[in-house]
Amino acid sequence: MRTNLKVHLALFMVSLLYGATFTIAKIAMPLYIKPFGFILLRVIVATVCIFLFHRVYVKGKLPDKQDIIPLIISAIFGVAANMLFFFKGLAITTPINASVLMLNTPIFVVIFAAVLLKEKMSWQKISGIVIAAIGALMLIGGYRLKFEEATIWGDIFVSINAIFFAFYLVYSKKLLVKYHPLTVTLFSFAFGLIMVLPFGLNQALEIDFLHLPFTIWLCIAFVTFGSTFLTYVLNAYALKNANSSLVGSYIYLQPVLATLIAIFSGKDLLTLEKFTSMLVVFAGVFLASYRKSI
Repeated sequence: MRTNLKVHLALFMVSLLYGATFTIAKIAMPLYIKPFGFILLRVIVATVCIFLFHRVYVKGKLPDKQDIIPLIISAIFGVAANMLFFFKGLAITTPINASVLMLNTPIFVVIFAAVLLKEKMSWQKISGIVIAAIGALMLIGGYRLKFEEATIWGDIFVSINAIFFAFYLVYSKKLLVKYHPLTVTLFSFAFGLIMVLPFGLNQALEIDFLHLPFTIWLCIAFVTFGSTFLTYVLNAYALKNANSSLVGSYIYLQPVLATLIAIFSGKDLLTLEKFTSMLVVFAGVFLASYRKSI
């Protein structure tokens, strides 16, 4: 299979997993698991899975001493801080506000990529990102976006998360060129685990594991393994083989896939407005990513 096709499949799978997370995570949180406790579970399970896969499949070298600090920085922006800010912000603001503010991520990816990696930004790529953003805003009801005093700190936290994750997507690119994606992801999560432990330990200890319904265990398995372990590994693979702005542009597919999942699960209805919005998003992502080679 050609590398560029593998990259697009990896990014589509990331968007699909994240899109499903909005529906699945809400089943368990906050009734059975509080946000920071869930984050700690995510990072623990992902770290263990990545470690096991790394031992079996990766024969590459361990990071050099001079790369430890960059890996710690990746852990701060890509694992610890971005997860904590997002979950804390989501608890304060509205889902619509959070969804709209997260769409800033690809824009900041373009900015950071141009500054840090000197990536060339063509009018085609910029136009595609703008078109996809418009479609995503139409889909998630951006017209209902309201910034109010009660939600302002949540809006700020989600915005910080969007900036942090964008920085991670660009900053980790140089490490991924040098090392295997699993190696970079493993050390990012190992350092990230140390950072989130103080925030999530008490909430994790409050979880009544003995009396959790089977459906909640399935939700935990999906969020920890699927939307954490798999998404970070697939994102790392894509970043190693494509530019950061392409990876960032796929974020616009998340509300599309989340909507489709809600429709197929009977929790939403497909309307002409939603269908049109999805087509706009797909057109924008295609325009932003289309090129003869990656």
